[in-house]
Amino acid sequence: MNPQQVLELLEKVREGAVTPDQGLERLKHLPFEDLGFARVDHHRTLRQGFPEVIFSPGKTPEQVVAIVKALLQQKTNILITRSNRITFNRVHRLTAKARFNEAAKAITITHDTKTYGEGTIYVVCAGTSDIPVAEEAALTARLMGNKVETTFDVGVAGIHRLLNIREALTKASVVVVVAGMEGALASVVGGLLSVPVIAVPTSIGYGSSFGGLSSLLAMLNSCSSNVVVVNIDNGFGAGYVAGLINRKRKI
Repeated sequence: MNPQQVLELLEKVREGAVTPDQGLERLKHLPFEDLGFARVDHHRTLRQGFPEVIFSPGKTPEQVVAIVKALLQQKTNILITRSNRITFNRVHRLTAKARFNEAAKAITITHDTKTYGEGTIYVVCAGTSDIPVAEEAALTARLMGNKVETTFDVGVAGIHRLLNIREALTKASVVVVVAGMEGALASVVGGLLSVPVIAVPTSIGYGSSFGGLSSLLAMLNSCSSNVVVVNIDNGFGAGYVAGLINRKRKI
C-alpha cells in the first residue's frame, strides 16, 4: 500500500463509502504480517516508495508463493529476484499478472504503471556476458516507475561503441554501468558525464578477476568523482538506487 492508496482509503472512510471497520481490515497487517517463516514488511512502500523485494535463493517455491500472496493484498508492484521457471510457474498460478524475465532471472507482478521518475535512467554494460546483471538493474528501475534505456556490449576494448551513444548518455539523469574483467568502463563513462554513475562489478572474467573482485576494486579506485559502487553482480541494488535518485517526489 503506497501513500496515495492510504490517502484514498482515508478519504473513503471520511465520506462514508467505506466503514471504519472495513478501513481497519485493509490496514490491519501494517506494519508487517507474520507468516511464521517470514515477516512480510507491508510498511516498506510507505517508508521507501517500493514494497519489500523477494530474494528467491534459499526459499522454496511454496515460501515464495506465500509471501507473494501476502503482498498481493497491497496492490503494489512485486519483484522476485534471482528466481527460476519452477518458482515462476507456481507464482503464475496465483496471479496471471506474473511475468518472468529470462535474462534477469526475475519475476515481476505489475499493478502500478505510473511514472515516478523525472528523467531517464540509462543502463550500459561492457560485454554480452554482463547482460543478465544489466537486465536486473533495468527491470528493477522500470518496476519502480522510471523511464529506462539500455545499450549493451560497449566495453572499452571497442571504445567507439560507447562514444556512439555519448549524446544519449548526456541526457540521462543517472547512469548504471555494468562491467566485469577489469571494470574500466565505469571510469570512462564517469569521465564523460556530470550525473551520478552507479558502477556494478560482475563476476565475469578469467582467473585473475577473482570472481569480480578485480573489477570491484578497480571501480572503488575510480578517479571519476561521480562514480559510486555496489556489490558484485548486484544489478538489483544499482537499479533500486538509480530509481531513488531519479524519483521526482519524496515519500
